[in-house]
This record gives sequence, structure tokens and C-alpha cells, in this order.
Amino acid sequence: MTTRPQFYRFHQGEKQLQFSDAEFEARLTGLRKIMSDAGVQGAVFTSMHNIAYYSGFLYCAFGRPYALVVTATESVTISAGIDASQPWRRCHGDNITYTDWERDNYWRAIVSVTGTGAVVGMEGDHLTLLQSQKLEAFMQPARVVDIAPMTMVQRMHKSQAELDLIRHGAGVADVGGFAIRDAIDVGAREIDVAMAGRNSMELEIAKRFPDAEYRDSWVWFQSGINTDGAHNPVTARQLRRGDILSLNTFPMISGYYIALERTLFVGEVDPASLRIWEANVAAHEYGMSLLKPGVSCAEVTAKINTFFEERQLLQYRTFGYGHSFGVLSHYYGREAGLELREDIDTVLEPGMVISMEPMLTIPEGQPGAGGYREHDILFITQDGNENITKYPFGPDFNVVG
Repeated sequence: MTTRPQFYRFHQGEKQLQFSDAEFEARLTGLRKIMSDAGVQGAVFTSMHNIAYYSGFLYCAFGRPYALVVTATESVTISAGIDASQPWRRCHGDNITYTDWERDNYWRAIVSVTGTGAVVGMEGDHLTLLQSQKLEAFMQPARVVDIAPMTMVQRMHKSQAELDLIRHGAGVADVGGFAIRDAIDVGAREIDVAMAGRNSMELEIAKRFPDAEYRDSWVWFQSGINTDGAHNPVTARQLRRGDILSLNTFPMISGYYIALERTLFVGEVDPASLRIWEANVAAHEYGMSLLKPGVSCAEVTAKINTFFEERQLLQYRTFGYGHSFGVLSHYYGREAGLELREDIDTVLEPGMVISMEPMLTIPEGQPGAGGYREHDILFITQDGNENITKYPFGPDFNVVG
């Protein structure tokens, strides 16, 4: 009977990474400083965002566990046999493939890197109860430390390579926005307009990044009552003259999320809707002017709250006014320490990337009913900010069809 391995190395082809080896080594140097300060000897990452951030590999789970194991000297992705050597080609560092003929070979592969009895760092906001129990059983750690909050802080500060990629992504989002604008017409379905935007973005990403993997870019294009929530899925609703619209383009490049969001109207906008729209645009412009080094997220939030309250509109606000960008998506990741909300005291610093996106939702049956949202991406600079979103906002450009 043939003896089958519990894990092995299957490396073929050439490495293809979005960033340079020097970029990943700089990230790992920052991580190892975090580990050293916390007394951690081996870190086991299980989330898509941290594995992608520190190695470049964005896994496709399909119910299987994945990992990145980092020690003082090693950085090793742990992947399932179904992926063959693709994880090795798309990761910085080493890769081990685990086999599925015996339960828990995943954990045996991890232990082959860390050994047992070490102080282990993990992600408390991602590791499930079941996998936490297996970590204890297989790794027999001297101590377990949750290093997720510290890695989030590291991810909040972008390198120049990240800023360059995000800038490209904003350009791609604009391309999608203009394609959507061109597709808007009375009788068109949300799904048809959304596909026009998504297809144009994927082609633009392929033009700008010919060696990338293409996955996960999407559009939310909402109309009428469907605009009331920021994350409402696309439907087959047909556009009608006078409809409020919400344009949302989301190009994904190597796990990096970029966004453009705009309010539009089909053909005409009534006076009540125009009043709400213009107020939200004014809040958007005011909010962008507040984003500068030395100001806390809570301070920005309080000032925009006052702006809306003075106009009797604060009760229609539905969520915070902006958030960080980086390795995240609608199904993984979030740099929750950099969000424009009342309970976030983080102070803005150069190198951070944040959106300004005020939204007001007026309930059905009231004048101006619908969801109004504008969204731009801003780099925090030494003396203020740089807005990298170029698609225009407001009534002058966005009453279309």
C-alpha cells in the first residue's frame, strides 16, 4: 500500500506577486516587531486579509482552512491540495500543501513550522471556536496572544506601493462609473446597468495589471426604494423617469478594495429630492475639508453631525461617514480602528487612506424619499488630504438618461 503524506511542498512555475519582495519583507519586519513586543514566537493567521497582506496570497476557502505561519525566520502559507501550486506562485515566501486523506493534516502542517510549546499569536476576531480548540490540541502553546488588533493598526498605515495600487484602483472605479452613467436610461434594468460597469472595470484592471488574477470586482446599482440601504443587492427593477439612483463601483485588485459611490436621478429631480441631495453634497464637501493630520475620527464625526443637525437631517443618517481602505472586501477584512464614527478616537496620520461618504435615507412616503450617498477616497498627506476620486458628484453631472 502506497504511503500518502500528511503534507508536502508542490512548487512549480514562477512567482507572480503584485508587490515586490522588498514590500513584503517590510511588512513582515513590522509584524515581527509586533510579535517580539508581545513575546510571540509563532503567528498563525487564518483570515483572508492578513494572509493576503503579509504574503500576497488570497485564498479561496470553499470550506477548507488556510493559514500563514510566521516565525522569526520563516513565512509559510498553508494551503489545500485542491489548489496545487497556485498558492506558492502567488505568495511571498514558502508554501506547504496539506492533504485531506487524514483529518487535521492542516494543523500538522502548521506544527511542522512552529513546533509545539511556543507562544502563539492568532486572530481572535477570526479563529473559530472549533479551530481554537484544535490549535490548543496540536500546538500545545505555552500561551496564546490575540495579535489581530495590532496587525490592524499596521495595515492602517499604507506604504507607497499600496498607495500607488489604490490610486490605480480609483481610476478603475471612475471608468466603471462613467460606463454606468452611459448605460442609464428609462426602462433599463438595474442588472443590465451594473453589468456594464463591472465589465468595463474588469477590462480596465486587465489593461493596467496584465499579470494579475481577476476576481471579485462588482457593482451595486440601485434604483428607487432599492437605494435605501448602502449594501442592497442588484435586482431586475426597471428604471423610471424621476427615479433616484445609487451608483457603486468596486474594483478589486489583489485583494485591495476601492470604491466609487454617487447619487443620480433619471431624467429629472423633484424639488424635495434636490434639497436633500444638495444638503448631502454639502456635507460631503465639508467632511472632506476636515480630513487632515492630527484630527480624530470622532472629531470629524461630531462636526458633520452638527452640520446635519442644523439642517434637521441628522435623524436620517444611517451609518458612519467613512472608513479605511486596503486588503478588505464585502466578505473579509476591515480596519475598524479607522472609521468615521463617534466611538473611534484614532487620530489621522499621513499615509492613511479613508473615504468620506455621508448618507441620508428618507423613508418612503416622505418628500425626497430614497437613499443619498456620495463617496470619495482620500489620502491623508502631511498638510491635508488628496482626493483621488475623479468622477464628478452632484446634480450638475448626475441627472441623466
